[in-house]
Amino acid sequence: MTTEKPNSNRDLALYLRLFRWARPYWAHLVGLFLLSLLATPLALLAPLPLKIALDSGLGSKPFPHWIRPFMPAAFRLTPSSALLFAVGLLIAVTILAQIQTLALALLKTYTGEKVLLEFRSGLFGQMQRLSLSYHDVKGTAETLYNLQYDAAAVQTVVAERFIPLIGSAFTLLGMLYVTLKIDWQLALVALLISPILFLISKFYRRRLRRGSREVKKLEKSAMGVVQEVLGALRVVKAFGKEENERHRFVRRSFEGMRARLKLALAEGKYNFLVGLTSAIGTATVLFVGFRQVQSGVISLGDLMLMMGYVTQLYEPLKSMGKNSAALQSYLANIERAFALLDELPEVEEKINPRSLVRATGKLAFQNVSFRYGQNNRPALGQVSFQVDSGMRVGIVGPTGAGKTTLVSLMLRFYDPVEGQILLDDLDLREYRLSDLRNQFAFVPQEAVLFPTSIAENIAYARPEATDEEVVAAAKAASAHEFTALLPQGYDTLVGERGMCLSGGERQRISLARAFLKNAPILVLDEPTSSVDVDTESTIVEAMERLMHGRTSFLISHRLSPLKDCDAILHIDQGRLIRVTSPKFLVDREETVVADTATSSGRQSNA
Repeated sequence: MTTEKPNSNRDLALYLRLFRWARPYWAHLVGLFLLSLLATPLALLAPLPLKIALDSGLGSKPFPHWIRPFMPAAFRLTPSSALLFAVGLLIAVTILAQIQTLALALLKTYTGEKVLLEFRSGLFGQMQRLSLSYHDVKGTAETLYNLQYDAAAVQTVVAERFIPLIGSAFTLLGMLYVTLKIDWQLALVALLISPILFLISKFYRRRLRRGSREVKKLEKSAMGVVQEVLGALRVVKAFGKEENERHRFVRRSFEGMRARLKLALAEGKYNFLVGLTSAIGTATVLFVGFRQVQSGVISLGDLMLMMGYVTQLYEPLKSMGKNSAALQSYLANIERAFALLDELPEVEEKINPRSLVRATGKLAFQNVSFRYGQNNRPALGQVSFQVDSGMRVGIVGPTGAGKTTLVSLMLRFYDPVEGQILLDDLDLREYRLSDLRNQFAFVPQEAVLFPTSIAENIAYARPEATDEEVVAAAKAASAHEFTALLPQGYDTLVGERGMCLSGGERQRISLARAFLKNAPILVLDEPTSSVDVDTESTIVEAMERLMHGRTSFLISHRLSPLKDCDAILHIDQGRLIRVTSPKFLVDREETVVADTATSSGRQSNA
């Protein structure tokens, strides 16, 4: 992620890229711009009633010449009529200003929400396109922060900061023109502070951007603690570490609070200098203008009008400066969001990929090697084997040997760094990614359920499936019996990660999902590792039905699920050390039991 100092060219590039995202809403943005421009004439009219009341109501001067064409022919100027006209004009200008503010607020909210939804949708799509290795390194908290907070900056910049900044520039030009017409000397005196405000803004811009980046980093770190603890809450409670985790969260949050205080202090200093500079400019204009009134160069009403315009001349200047400073925080967010959009997935689809309706299930590894992550940790080395259509293949080996990596490469969660994986004699990378993954039904070691109903979890494999098909899949996976006994049946909500159900029930729903998908290749990753013997037998029976007629890969440390496999792949330290039949495992187990009994508990190396 970028840590470079901000400059005008880079900020301009960010703005241009941001507004390309907002292109579908150009009409709304133009409407916002035009509505914001209405503030300029309304602001120009605001001090006018006071001048009329002073010069024509209390004094005897006629109305300003540009108002006279709008007056009715029968109108007679008297102190009373001048005062009434000033009051009426004041009320009319106020009403118009309120209508303009309301319309601007409504259109700003609508446009901002639409742009935010579009941008968040793009970010969410990118998150899903990125390879698992990206999320393995970055973690969930990083992407959640990108989606929730970094994306929200787009709404603020497009609808609430940038357009008003342009509107302020036009208001400034309007005020400058009018003040020059009234008294060019006072106008030049008022403008003397503009270079000072520009230099202050330029100096603080870098500091505010740097501070904003640090705040985002620390906020994400505190969010990461929450995400970690909630994901492992059972472990935290089991070890009684709630207070330790609370202190860890407080420490991270305190670091973020300290960074926010430093940023607030920098913003406060900036706003103080802007306010002080504007006050000095106003005081200088008042002093010079008062001398001109004493000299008879301008009237008291002209001075009051000039002071009103000078005050409003400084408002857009201050607004532009403050918006420019505030934008640094939002630009830091947008930099982070665009950094995510610029990430390239390690698993990329070819420009013209081959479509694949239904594979035969023939699969081969040819000298496949793979290494994980930035540390280049080896996971598989020179693995080669071939599986014919309809074969059942067991995969065994110690923990960390590379078994799950092997099946992850089949699904193209990752791409091998060396070698090829062929499906129906064609490299996996030749196929359209969505078509390829449609050829696999995947049942992970820990059943993954969504916090919806049982029926929706099963139908996740095929959302268009009918209720009858969902029930049939549940029956095939031995999930119908316990589901039918629940008060709400298939409409029962399973809770967060399915924790309202037992481990065996979750696993059977996961199997039902695989049944419903009806893919030609089946991958089962330790489906019976966390269930009791009785539940295991039920799941094994369901697996037998599921594997029938499909090319199947079964990872297991237990013998019973492997007994009907056609071949067993033995993986150790990332290498395929041998291929055997299920009978080898039976013979080996008997040997181990015999040796263990005769050696008084010493480990056999049979």
